Amino acid sequence: MSPVLSPDDPNRALAREVIASFQRTGWRLALAESCTGGLIAATITAESGSSAILDTSIIAYSNKAKEELLGVPKQTMIDHGAVSAQVARHMADAARNVVWSDVGIGVTGVAGPDGGTADKPVGRIYLAISSPLGEHAMEHDFEGDRDAVRSQTVAGALEVLLALSKAGSP
Repeated sequence: MSPVLSPDDPNRALAREVIASFQRTGWRLALAESCTGGLIAATITAESGSSAILDTSIIAYSNKAKEELLGVPKQTMIDHGAVSAQVARHMADAARNVVWSDVGIGVTGVAGPDGGTADKPVGRIYLAISSPLGEHAMEHDFEGDRDAVRSQTVAGALEVLLALSKAGSP
C-alpha cells in the first residue's frame, strides 16, 4: 500500500459516507491517534467537506505524548500498558474535550512488524469512542503487514463513526 491515499482506496469511500452522515447530525469530530500516525485524519481530510466535521487530530505516538498532551494517567499506562482499552478511552475523551467536539476517537495498538508480545501481538488495536450516545472501547486483532494493520484500523474507525452517526441521526 502506498503512503499516498489513492482515489480508489475503499477507506476513502467510507470517509465520504462518514462526512455526509456527520453533516446530517451536525456533529463535530476530534481524533487522538497513536499507531495510525494520523492516517484516520488523512483519510478523512482527503475528501471534500471534511472541514465541516473535523475539529482536530492529535498524533500522540509516544507514551510521553499520551500523558502530556492527552492527560492519560501514567499509572493507567503502567497498570494496563499503552496498548489497552483504558488508554484508548482516555485518548477518545481527551480528543473530544480538547476542543469540545461532539465525538472523540482514540486509537492505540501494535502495527508491527515489531513490538508485539504474547499478550499484545502485532495487529492488536484498541479503538475507543466518546460521543453523545456514550463511550465504548473495542479490541481488534488485525492481520497482515504494518500497512495492512493501519488500513484495517482506519476502516474500523470509519465504520464505527458511520454506525454511530447513523444511530444519532435526526
